[in-house]
Amino acid sequence: MQNDDLRRDTLPGSHQPSTYIPPSSTPRLNPDLVSPLDLSLPNQSMQNHIHELAKSLPVPQAPRKQNTACDACRSRKVKCNRIPGQEKCQVLFYARFDDMPLVLTCVAALHVEELSLHVCITLIEPSATSEKKRLNVNRRRNLSTTNSSAPYPLPLKQVSPPTEHPSPTSFLASRITANTPTRDVLNFIFAPPENTNEPTPYTSPTLIKSPYESWGELAHKLDNDKFKAEFALDLVEVFFQIVHTRLPLLNPAQFRSRLQLYPSTNSSSGNGEKPLHPALVATVLAWGTKFSEHPLLVADRRRPGGQSLLAKALIDRARDLAEALKIHRVANAEHVVIGLLIEPLQNQNPDDPTGYHGFWLTCATRHLLELGINHKAVMGNIQDPESRGTMIFAWWMACISDAYASAYYRRKPVLDDDDYDIDFYTVDPVNPELVDTHTAMPSPREQLEFLGYYRAAHSLARTARHMSKHLWRPATDSDGVPFDSLTSFVQELVTWRDDFLNLVGVPSNFEGEWDFVSAVSSCASDATYHVMWIILFNALDDYGIKELNAAVAPPNLAEIESVKRKVADEALHGALRIAGLVSDYP
Repeated sequence: MQNDDLRRDTLPGSHQPSTYIPPSSTPRLNPDLVSPLDLSLPNQSMQNHIHELAKSLPVPQAPRKQNTACDACRSRKVKCNRIPGQEKCQVLFYARFDDMPLVLTCVAALHVEELSLHVCITLIEPSATSEKKRLNVNRRRNLSTTNSSAPYPLPLKQVSPPTEHPSPTSFLASRITANTPTRDVLNFIFAPPENTNEPTPYTSPTLIKSPYESWGELAHKLDNDKFKAEFALDLVEVFFQIVHTRLPLLNPAQFRSRLQLYPSTNSSSGNGEKPLHPALVATVLAWGTKFSEHPLLVADRRRPGGQSLLAKALIDRARDLAEALKIHRVANAEHVVIGLLIEPLQNQNPDDPTGYHGFWLTCATRHLLELGINHKAVMGNIQDPESRGTMIFAWWMACISDAYASAYYRRKPVLDDDDYDIDFYTVDPVNPELVDTHTAMPSPREQLEFLGYYRAAHSLARTARHMSKHLWRPATDSDGVPFDSLTSFVQELVTWRDDFLNLVGVPSNFEGEWDFVSAVSSCASDATYHVMWIILFNALDDYGIKELNAAVAPPNLAEIESVKRKVADEALHGALRIAGLVSDYP
């Protein structure tokens, strides 16, 4: 997966519902992202022609697991945390902390008498505990308090209760389910930032500041539900105009109709539509904050570095919701879409150990494998063509991104060439002279299909996959890159350049009409090709060539040096080319 900046390489909804009229005719966009070429953003009529996202694919039923809980846990209907190799369960006691039930394991139960001294914890003995044991606990407690010279019990050294209460957003996230209305989800997404300085009892009322202060001078408006809904709608429009053109995984009309941000909309709709998935809503809004020029976000970016703390908080909360709702564990079509959308939002810096280097992409890929999308027979059984098209696009996006991510982060790819047998889909070019003015124009996805962007991306992804399988091995690390593998990589890259670069890359002149999708896709394809040369050069620089690392000079030394120089020249040219693309497309 490439960097999350859509100005370099991000991948694409939509009908405006009659019940909503946005506060402005067009959402506020960052002009620096689209003005250099005077590109026209896709309007809603073009968004409407993207495929509709239908019902999720059926989830394969997992086999029923045998109940191995102990008798005590089975009688109390609680989870049995049995340690492997031991017969007894870990769970010994239940406790209640600030109206939140807790389970005390065997370590915490060692100090059950001491824990009971704290007023914030009320021990609830299991029903099987006898009255005699409770009396013994009370008697020991009385002896302990009587013999103690201090007026209060000393703090425990072995086990200490938590000193910090969970944040309000953590409590709120735990109450959100997949069926929570979107209006309630917004209360969590736009909740005040965490770790705010709460006023003390001695703070003057005139000095109390808004809890939203760290998000800029206009963030206090998020306390108003009406403004919160309008702000969310603006972010949704930005998402469909900027992100959706490269990541066409959602149905804009369906998304807007199910958004239901206003109570009147929810009460008047009798269609019984299920609310949008909270993690999907949070992810779409987080994408919107990256490109929106809403005054609230403009004020939030007025800080050194220009980073929006609100945008960062929304990305973190989208990830928190995805983790809490088990997006990474349960395989279904909706979770595949969420995983593919949330992955580019994460920290992709290879040098940052806390980054998310393909985690959500890997989860989405494994979900697709579990659903059988990689089998032609399974795809043929999906009767709805729109739903089938969504899953096919999701598959190829995951397939291509997995190959690129393996090359970027120096790891083995999840997929191999023989892991799928579905055909790469294309459509025929559309003749503008034969298109009726009242006929729907092809969607951005279809435009990319007949222009060959996806086919070129798949071909380059196969080359990246082959490079990763041979370069990131312990044997290569210790011995060097074999020369025959090096020549194979060079030949594959040269073949791709001859077949696809002139078709999908940035042309030497900019004559003709350029739309947003074509400009971003061409820049991304061009840059990705040159990145492959840089990756290959870095591998040679780190590991060397196996034949040159040997003690005896190889007989084809001149040929090896020639190929080595070619890789260095192509990498230098690629670095300069990428620098030029970045300067032309800020």
